[in-house]
Amino acid sequence: MSWIKEGELSLWERFCANIIKAGPMPKHIAFIMDGNRRYAKKCQVERQEGHSQGFNKLAETLRWCLNLGILEVTVYAFSIENFKRSKSEVDGLMDLARQKFSRLMEEQCFLNVCFAYTSRHEISNAVREMAWGVEQGLLDPRPLTPAWCSNLFCGQSIHFGTSSRPSCSSR
Repeated sequence: MSWIKEGELSLWERFCANIIKAGPMPKHIAFIMDGNRRYAKKCQVERQEGHSQGFNKLAETLRWCLNLGILEVTVYAFSIENFKRSKSEVDGLMDLARQKFSRLMEEQCFLNVCFAYTSRHEISNAVREMAWGVEQGLLDPRPLTPAWCSNLFCGQSIHFGTSSRPSCSSR
């Protein structure tokens, strides 16, 4: 039995999934794994246990995505700033990631895992993409508004890659 497919959705979860499926469904979605240390502190467990439970929550989330027909997922798992943590915590996270992501490789979904990422890279790529779009005549620079710029981060994009862009939401 696979990690993601273990356990069926509950009656309530199936009900919610059917409501979600009634609307437009993204093809690609992204998650930022954040807050596992805060969770561990709140629940009074070791940091490593908080990280392990975070990976288990990721598996549950991936099961939802699979059930909803979202077959491509991006996970932002470890930012550059995370390397500032203690060596033992970083080593523990890398060991946990090797173990959990190896298990996920058996699954029937497309999972992009981002390590050593920073938002600076995404912002510079978006600016480069906007400049290219203006240069190619695909974008009109005059309506430069937050809504116009957000299309490069989520929604309609001039990006032509093998992967669809993740749908965007904020918490």
